[in-house]
Amino acid sequence: MIFKAVGDTKPYPDHGYLTPKDWAGVAPRQVRLDELVTTKSTLDLEALLAEDSTFFGDLFPHIVQWRGTLYLEDGLHRAVRTALHQRSVLHARVLVLDD
Repeated sequence: MIFKAVGDTKPYPDHGYLTPKDWAGVAPRQVRLDELVTTKSTLDLEALLAEDSTFFGDLFPHIVQWRGTLYLEDGLHRAVRTALHQRSVLHARVLVLDD
């Protein structure tokens, strides 16, 4: 199994981080893929295969930690690409929300 679970909703409260500029203040760190719960259940194949998929956005996936669970909010294609390269860890920005 690649991820801890596959979801299709964001169960955590709105955090107000909308743009890559908002997320830029969150330092990247390593995260294991098998600790992540996705917030999307489908993947855009074009995003996965695009060579320039990070050209207009953040280089790092966005993860929200809420109630001890890591939710992959943005960057599913990067996480799947990491798994396809047989790596189990990726660098991501992790926003920690308090209860």
